[in-house]
Amino acid sequence: MDFKVSSASLLKGITDVSKALPMKSHLPILENFLFVLQGNILTITASDSELTLVTEVEVDSTLEEGRMAVPARHIIDLLKALPDQPVSIKTAGDSSFDCIWSSGNSVLPFFPAEDYPETKKVSDDASTVTFRSSSLLEGINSTIYATAEDEMRPAMNGIFFDIDTGSTTLVASDSHKLICYTTTDVKAEEKLSFILHKKAAGVLKTLLLKDDEDVTIRFDASSAVFSFASTTLVCRLINGKYPKYRDVIPQTNSNILKIDRQLFLNTIRRISVCANKASNHVKFELKENQLEVTSQDLGFAIEAYDKIACDYSGAELTIGFKSPFLIEILSNMTCENVVMKFADARRAALILPSEDEAESEKICGIIMPVAV
Repeated sequence: MDFKVSSASLLKGITDVSKALPMKSHLPILENFLFVLQGNILTITASDSELTLVTEVEVDSTLEEGRMAVPARHIIDLLKALPDQPVSIKTAGDSSFDCIWSSGNSVLPFFPAEDYPETKKVSDDASTVTFRSSSLLEGINSTIYATAEDEMRPAMNGIFFDIDTGSTTLVASDSHKLICYTTTDVKAEEKLSFILHKKAAGVLKTLLLKDDEDVTIRFDASSAVFSFASTTLVCRLINGKYPKYRDVIPQTNSNILKIDRQLFLNTIRRISVCANKASNHVKFELKENQLEVTSQDLGFAIEAYDKIACDYSGAELTIGFKSPFLIEILSNMTCENVVMKFADARRAALILPSEDEAESEKICGIIMPVAV
C-alpha cells in the first residue's frame, strides 16, 4: 500500500468511524482501523462486532493499492498532532508502515487485513426506507433520552421505528415516560418496524447532518444498514416485540392545561431545587386559570412554591410528577405553548404542542404521576 492524502481528510475519516471502536474487546484486531485502498478511494472501517462504521476518503494519489489493519489510537493521536498537510502512507515490509509528512516520519505497525472480521450484511430480501437526514436526526434527538436500561426487557433499550403507509413514528419509553415522534416524510407500501439500540442511535445522531440529505435504511430481522453521504453504519437490531404503545396513549383526559412552554419549564426547574433529592417530586395544584407548583424536602427543612397564570379548564386537581422527567420532555419540545391533559391524580398525563402548533411540532409525551 502506498498513497498520499490530506492529513485533515484522513483525520476526519478516522474520527468519524472511531465512534465504533470498542472500549474493551475480546478481539484485539478490533482495536485497529481496517484500511482498504482501491483506486483513489480509501475505505476505513471500525467495529466493536455489534456496531460497524465505514467511510470513504478520497486520496490525492495512489501508487499501490492494498489492505491493512492500522492501530487506531496511534494513528488518531499522530494525525491530531499534525497541521493540515499532505502525508504519505506506505507499507515497509510485512508488519510496519511509514507515515511521512513534510518535516518528519513515523513508523507504525500494521496487522493482516484478513484477521479483521467481515462487515455484516443484511439479507437480499431486506426492507428499505429513506429518511431525510434532518428528520431522522430530529426523531432520534426527540426520543433517545426516553429509552430504558432494562435487562429483563431489552426491547425497551432502543428506539422503536413504527413505519406505516401514511407516516412513521419513532417511540421510546422507560415505563415512567413515553415519547412519540411522528413524521409524514417517511412512508412505506406496507407496515414495517424495527428496534434500534440506543447505542447505535447515539452514534448515528453524531454523524447525521441537519440538511435534506437522504439516509437509506436497509434492514432485516437482525441487522440494519444506514447509508448516507460517504458513510455507512451497520448495526445489530434488538430482537423482541415492542409493547403496543398506542394502547397507553390517553384518549379521554378531560382536564386541560395550556401554558407557555418556557415559563412552565423554568418554573419546574426553579421549584425542583428544593425537592427531595431522592424522589425529585414536584406537586401541581390546578385550579381555574391557575397553576401552583410546590416541592419540599422535610429532611433539610426546605420548600418552594410558585403560582403562575395559565389557561386551565377542568376539575380542581392535585397531582405529582418526577421533575427530571418533565424537564426532559419540555426541553426537547420546540413549540411556544404546550397542552397537558389529565384524567386524575393516578393516571398518565399527556403532553402535546398546542393545537395551533400541532403541524410543526411532532412530539407527544406521556408521563406517569407519583403519589404526593
